[in-house]
Amino acid sequence: MTTRLLKIRRVVQMSTFAIVTCAAAATSRAQTARPSVDLSLVPASSLRAESPTVMTDLMKDVDAVHSKFVALAKAVPVAKYPARPGVGVRSVSEVFLHVAGDNYMMPALAGTAIPASVKLDMKNFKSFDAFEKQTMTTAQIVEALDASFAHLKAAMAKTTAADLTVVVDMFGQKSSKQALWIGTTTHLHEHLGQSIAYARQNGIVPPWSK
Repeated sequence: MTTRLLKIRRVVQMSTFAIVTCAAAATSRAQTARPSVDLSLVPASSLRAESPTVMTDLMKDVDAVHSKFVALAKAVPVAKYPARPGVGVRSVSEVFLHVAGDNYMMPALAGTAIPASVKLDMKNFKSFDAFEKQTMTTAQIVEALDASFAHLKAAMAKTTAADLTVVVDMFGQKSSKQALWIGTTTHLHEHLGQSIAYARQNGIVPPWSK
């Protein structure tokens, strides 16, 4: 009798183990199962954020520099526009217009033509010198800066990832378009720093530093 009870108990234990095992497997399948979703119907923006590219990062930087140049041009009294820290260096206004001129020159090197309305000629670099030496009011300087930055950013915006490896001639040296746009951005920062120094020298605090 005792032996029979032991056999019955063993059968019950094995049956219970089988039931528990099956239940656990069913629960696991239920947890891992997912409804069928057509991802083509889900907006890409909800799947992941748009990844930044070198051009979007550079354009964001150019936007900030643009705002600061305009702010400085408005903050400097027009009477200070001819001021220069020494003989043979650009004046306050000449730096602003040098930046505006180069905002047309650099896109031209990348293949975007200078608008016909802008009196600059890539075959005649004296036209850029003449452009810088114009006498302008504050409103005219700001307008020139705004127009040049709009042209620059439009040229940058149409640059595709494939374009970045295209080789162009940059003042007699071969350069990729990526290097050209990076150089363009660093060039802007160089002259922004120069303009800040000019402003400080004339007792003007950059508006964003107040």
